[in-house]
Amino acid sequence: MSGWRLKIHRKRPPKGFELVEDALDAFDEKMKEAVEASHEGMRRNETTWPVTKYHWLRNRYIYEAFYKRKKISRELYEWLIRNKVADGALIAKWKKPGYEFLCSLIAIDKSASNFGTTSICRVPLQKRAQEQQFLPAVNTGCVSCASCDKGAPIWWDGPFNKKDLMFSEDEEEEEEEDEKQETKEEEEVAEGKKRGLPDEEVPDEKLPSKKQKT
Repeated sequence: MSGWRLKIHRKRPPKGFELVEDALDAFDEKMKEAVEASHEGMRRNETTWPVTKYHWLRNRYIYEAFYKRKKISRELYEWLIRNKVADGALIAKWKKPGYEFLCSLIAIDKSASNFGTTSICRVPLQKRAQEQQFLPAVNTGCVSCASCDKGAPIWWDGPFNKKDLMFSEDEEEEEEEDEKQETKEEEEVAEGKKRGLPDEEVPDEKLPSKKQKT
């Protein structure tokens, strides 16, 4: 039985659980492969980097399934957190400005650092010294999870790719269309402001559509 399934053993999940079940199994399998992979020639901290990454991806999947894609209900989302299938503390940080792509709570735990500071991955790339530009954080393997850095979180093996979240192709296409539409609407509103029109005078069809978050 997989790790997350042990946490909900003999508990009845809310309606809609089947929509995320396969993805959770897939992330669990990736985690297992990372743990069982050969660690020859690696430093001790480096062996935990893939685990941190897949923990992030699994929680990001749940976060986006609820907040952005409206794929699951609030009841199911809160059930996943309550049963520790989802990391509620990490997801809570993502909702705060500046922490939208935080790689791990370890990155902001000053007690986990020898110098009492946050991890190097919290420092934007442009503000780093040359020798630290693409240096991964020792504890997480994250190069940068600063919100201003494109592709964040950038891991030791490359930047975040939305395809890693394991949404179906149809869901990905729908998300891309929504993002294009929102970008277009924002550009039209910006153009209206350049002409001196406040938001209330920009035609409704030109205002960005704001999806209600339940």
